[in-house]
Amino acid sequence: MSLLAPLIALYRYSLEPVAPFTWLGWGISSLDVVAAFRLCVLLRQIREDALKKHISTKGSQAPEEASFVKSASTTLLVVYGAPFLGQPPSFMISGIVPALYTAIQAIVDNLPYVPEISAELEVPLSLLDGFTRAYLFPVSLSVQTPPELKAYGWTTADLWCAPVVTGLYALLTHAQPYWAELHSILSGVLGSTSLGEPVKPLDPETARAVCALLLSGLFFGRTTKNFGLWKPFTKKIEPKVKTQ
Repeated sequence: MSLLAPLIALYRYSLEPVAPFTWLGWGISSLDVVAAFRLCVLLRQIREDALKKHISTKGSQAPEEASFVKSASTTLLVVYGAPFLGQPPSFMISGIVPALYTAIQAIVDNLPYVPEISAELEVPLSLLDGFTRAYLFPVSLSVQTPPELKAYGWTTADLWCAPVVTGLYALLTHAQPYWAELHSILSGVLGSTSLGEPVKPLDPETARAVCALLLSGLFFGRTTKNFGLWKPFTKKIEPKVKTQ
């Protein structure tokens, strides 16, 4: 597990509460802040991209005036989308997180410029996406992508990665007896242990690091596919035909 040691150490550091929030007794970590900025910037990028496409096709200005209340409401809908499905997350009992996201949305909305969504930007952010998504699994949260982010591209992986990686986390940590038994069976089939031999569970930090690494690879692959970064490596060299 030496490969995961840096990820575990980074997680421990990023989950430590930071100032100035600690001055107020709020347990907000640097990962919370970075994740909030990532989401707010991404939603602004999507809005600006949609506006450019509207203007280029319709030849007119924005269909409606920009509104901070609308931007903040959209952000909170993404964060708290689960309650609309009848599955309230545990952290809704506190107003600290909504206040954090609303404040960061105000900062992002007032930035003079944010870069467009691009492969150069998304490739390094794949690691951050993996970390922030793996951060969600230890709590009772159901991740669901709202329609605002559309049905393809960005959202396809989001729809199935949450249950798959949550299952992987449960498998590695033996969250219930079923997962422990399944882990033993899979290890026996793969030849890492004898069939029927019990397998020791991973500690939660190591399992979370595995999930983060897997998610980072998933989001890197998604970026590679969305921006066509794989095409230069798949182009066939056409043979040159000499003409007389």
